Amino acid sequence: MIKTKSRSFQDLEVWKLSIDLAGKLYKLTNKFTPSENFGLTNQMRRAAVSIPSNIAEGQGRNSAKEFKQFLAISLGSRSELETQLIIAKEIEYLTQEDLDPFLATLDRTRKMIKGLAKGIS
Repeated sequence: MIKTKSRSFQDLEVWKLSIDLAGKLYKLTNKFTPSENFGLTNQMRRAAVSIPSNIAEGQGRNSAKEFKQFLAISLGSRSELETQLIIAKEIEYLTQEDLDPFLATLDRTRKMIKGLAKGIS
């Protein structure tokens, strides 16, 4: 079992993966129409940033229960981002080729967050 203070959030592979995801998402949304800057683009960026942010905040908390709560929030943000990416494809801001790598990474992220939560004591 993993103890909540056993390592820095920066050592967590899921945190590293979600940081990379957020960076790629920012680059992707730079291609969206400027009229979306305060709409879908902003929401997608906030959700992407929320994933690693909640992992980091949870790891820095004082208890396993709190860490698990923040991991749950991170999972919610991950699902939110997945939905927003699907919407972006539906409104033809993204192609399926754009979408597929993000969906694969989001699926991997989901599995890693759930695995981490199960391993916390």
